[in-house]
Amino acid sequence: MLLSHPNPIHLTYCTNIHPANGWKAVFENLQAYALPLKKQFAPDTPFGLGLRLSHKESQTLQQKENLRDFQVWLQESGLYVFTLNGFPYGPFHRQAVKAKVHEPDWLTYERFSYTQRLIDILTHVLPPGVEGGISTSPLSYKPWIDRNDDATWQRFTTQLIELTAHMVHIYQEHGKLIHIDIEPEPDGVLETSTEAVTFFEEWLLQRGSLQLANLLGCSKERACECILRHLRLCYDTCHVAVVYEAPSEVMQRYQNAGISVGKVQISSALKIDFSATQAPATQIEALLPFAESTYLHQVVQRNLDGTFKQYPDLPEAIEQFDSKVAAEWRIHFHVPIFLDSFASFDSTQDGILSLFELAQTMPTSQHFEIETYTWEVLPPALKRPLNESIAREYEWVLQHLRM
Repeated sequence: MLLSHPNPIHLTYCTNIHPANGWKAVFENLQAYALPLKKQFAPDTPFGLGLRLSHKESQTLQQKENLRDFQVWLQESGLYVFTLNGFPYGPFHRQAVKAKVHEPDWLTYERFSYTQRLIDILTHVLPPGVEGGISTSPLSYKPWIDRNDDATWQRFTTQLIELTAHMVHIYQEHGKLIHIDIEPEPDGVLETSTEAVTFFEEWLLQRGSLQLANLLGCSKERACECILRHLRLCYDTCHVAVVYEAPSEVMQRYQNAGISVGKVQISSALKIDFSATQAPATQIEALLPFAESTYLHQVVQRNLDGTFKQYPDLPEAIEQFDSKVAAEWRIHFHVPIFLDSFASFDSTQDGILSLFELAQTMPTSQHFEIETYTWEVLPPALKRPLNESIAREYEWVLQHLRM
């Protein structure tokens, strides 16, 4: 879906919300859900898709006949793909994902080759004149990495710079602008906006620019321009809220560093205020249905003294809860974005609204993607038919993202 604006804004939802295993199942979901959504929200205009492809699905789609048939179907259906979700490499539903969502990380050739394949697929299906973005992992899972090891950071940098060179050649030869959008996440190697900016400044732009200048046969200054054009950040409103960052400060920090946001993922987290009228023990008990076994639900606790404590997953946070210390919890559990509160909990919907307000006055991104992927694991009281839930999220965004 294309929203009117001097700089076109592309709105979509991420198809990672649909359980699927294999390209055939992915395509069947597009037919079942995307076509009715287009009919409802964009009957006479193109309707954008945020496509999620696993490693195996991308291999199947890249086969010549499949990619050609998919392009024809998109054109005939009035659909277009402008962004891919390249964060989860393998299966993403109906089995324990947890920290495996970071496997393989950006130290591996598997992550490199998978992302390169996504770049090539997006090059084929991207409409002329539209930027294409691919969101990817925050390099790795923080507990796996020695952050003081320069060789680790150099490996991250080298892999991303080699893909930058690939995207530069595509831009020069085909006129298709593709960017990789690195997605900071709680407990990711890149977790906060400060960490993301530091990686760009100290590694990609300082060291990586020399590598790219050598690959392209250009100046370091020109290489820096290419890096900032083809390597960007993915701003996930849930992740930003969970680590207690203010949207205005994050966007200003990126703008000051010259870093673009390639994609905004619109998602909301759980928030619990332990100073509310309800007893903390009752609130903790009400959280038990959210402590499910598929995804990591990191918790960042704001203490009464203003300090912070992090838990790698919700069960650990529940087990170690201390009402004498905790003031607030923010939990990486995507909840429907159209809810600001429910039961005894709040959501971080205010962070989405703050970003939408910023979008009126400063550059944010051309790509906005609704990304509530937890419909299957939500407690029963929050579940609705999937097509109804996606439509309600679209309606809410269209009401508030006044572009």
